[in-house]
Amino acid sequence: MSQGDSNPAAIPHAAEDIQGDDRWMSQHNRFVLDCKDKEPDVLFVGDSMVQLLQQCEVIVVWVGTNNHENTAEEVAGGIEAIVQLINTRQPQAKIIVLGLLPRGEKPNPLRQKNAKVNQLLKVSLPKLANVQLLDTDGGFVHSDGAISCHDMFDFLHLTGGGYAKICKPLHELIMQLLEETPEEKQTTIA
Repeated sequence: MSQGDSNPAAIPHAAEDIQGDDRWMSQHNRFVLDCKDKEPDVLFVGDSMVQLLQQCEVIVVWVGTNNHENTAEEVAGGIEAIVQLINTRQPQAKIIVLGLLPRGEKPNPLRQKNAKVNQLLKVSLPKLANVQLLDTDGGFVHSDGAISCHDMFDFLHLTGGGYAKICKPLHELIMQLLEETPEEKQTTIA
């Protein structure tokens, strides 16, 4: 279900300006301006990240947790649509999709939906070119089903320690992809 016409989660739209100060768009424009004449090796595309598509070697996509109004199937389909768009516009790039994090202090429907999105992505993404799914679970959910405020201060956004749990394997994967020889890159792409 990645077709943009039939999937509302595959249709891009700017974040709602709930503060009324145009914060998101002004931040986005500043990031775009800062990177305008640069060609980064790694690009992050996400709910709160700059969305530039230049000649990158690695593009990291981390979206979907804020799609409350969409089903798990729609969210997974939207992520697939993003990957397909990147493959079309940046065929040389390797894409890393970060799985959705668990959310909420205790088990809840949004946590279950995020887990279902991740399960769907595990099945669908291997069928697409140049993409890898990185599991971001990182042991955030403890044996009693709770998430610690030491990992996610509000049980959604990561603390420094929470980011460290995700960034270490992400960094290792990015470095692996950047260090591939031209021959390995050609084999991986083929």
